[in-house]
Amino acid sequence: MTAYEVAVAAEAALGEGPTWDPATGSLLWLDILGMRLHTYDPVTGRRTVRTTPQHIGAAKPRAGGGLVLNLRDGVGLLDPDGTFRWLHHEPVPGRRANDAAVAPDGSLWAGTMRYDEAAGGGTLSRIAGDGTARTVLDDVTVSNGTGWSPDGRLMYYVDTPTRRVDVFDYDAEGIRDRRPLVEIEEGAGYPDGLTVDADGCVWVALWDGGAVRRYTPDGTLDRVISVPTPRTTACAFGGPALTDLYITTARTGLDAPHPLSGSLLVVPNAGKGLPQPAFEG
Repeated sequence: MTAYEVAVAAEAALGEGPTWDPATGSLLWLDILGMRLHTYDPVTGRRTVRTTPQHIGAAKPRAGGGLVLNLRDGVGLLDPDGTFRWLHHEPVPGRRANDAAVAPDGSLWAGTMRYDEAAGGGTLSRIAGDGTARTVLDDVTVSNGTGWSPDGRLMYYVDTPTRRVDVFDYDAEGIRDRRPLVEIEEGAGYPDGLTVDADGCVWVALWDGGAVRRYTPDGTLDRVISVPTPRTTACAFGGPALTDLYITTARTGLDAPHPLSGSLLVVPNAGKGLPQPAFEG
């Protein structure tokens, strides 16, 4: 496997949510606890940093321009001119946003968790473009990676403390028939963010595992990318041809973080990603 490179040397407390924005040719990524929204253009090397009003779990491109943000107190819209407004405002004391993903129908599937990581304190909700919200999963502890198969018929999902990547059948009615795709063995870390490639394989970052793993659609471990940063948080394909795998990392909670902990890493030519739908709102 091609070795990793450092795309952006940084000290993000909780780097997360890498997302390729084809409209701008840049990678979006976050520091959840640092309340920072980063962009990185791999062609020019240009970087921007924007402060967010709250802890931010995800930022995804919108079909009409701008971004949809999964924030502590709900889901908001950031317009291209920088104007912010709430789309779905639902503050819950002690709870914050975490990872989110845009479904094939253009809705946002937004996860939450409690700051104290209390069991069952989080949710996964579907947010439509008009702000209509429906809880899809409750009794979630740390809602994390979410993604869809190339044909849109399967949804993959991680509730981190379960140590599993689960798979559901997916259609316009929602999700059903939850079953495990893989279970991460003891000592290998905990599953965090994930992405699905053009072959239908699932790449999952391992928190406290210092690695990203690729699993085939039948759950077979296919590849392992090792990195020196133990708290590997999420991964996504980016670059003009969607062939480069970007990996976010964290330094929070580490007594002696690796010098690259909190940086954005990249593995060039790691595979072939899927174009991601934009949020229809």
